[in-house]
Amino acid sequence: MKTKTQKNKIVEESAHALKKSATVIFADFTGLKVNDLNAFRKSLKAVDIAFKVLKKRLLKIIFEKEGMEFTREKFTGQTGVIFSSKDLVETSNIAYKFSKNKETFKILGGFDLKEKKFVESEFIKKLGQLPSREVLLTQLAWMLGAPIRNFLFVLNEKAKKRSL
Repeated sequence: MKTKTQKNKIVEESAHALKKSATVIFADFTGLKVNDLNAFRKSLKAVDIAFKVLKKRLLKIIFEKEGMEFTREKFTGQTGVIFSSKDLVETSNIAYKFSKNKETFKILGGFDLKEKKFVESEFIKKLGQLPSREVLLTQLAWMLGAPIRNFLFVLNEKAKKRSL
């Protein structure tokens, strides 16, 4: 059991992390092995994202302090919070990839802190399935170049027929 001063310190640290964040994602990690959770934390720390385990009562206090509504009835099990300064798409991608490999890690929802609105778990999962920005740009470049490649192929074939 934590003392009141320890809880106040946790609230202060988490409120500071919330202020620095652009995205917050909630996850239920009930049943997840400690080694898997530690590996996940390490992978998040490598890209400057934090994962904290917080009681729902403290989360409510933290979010109310920032003027946002937090309904703890939506969340069951042990709740972990991903604090990220990255945008919602990038953070969702990281959380989704981990949840896809670990069935005991469930995305519960999140907050887009720029707009101060709650985002449902299904939307986060769909965002997580999107390819990265670099992959999308490569696909776009390939699509834009396709008509030119096809035209050059036709010209090449015409040139081969003429030389016969």
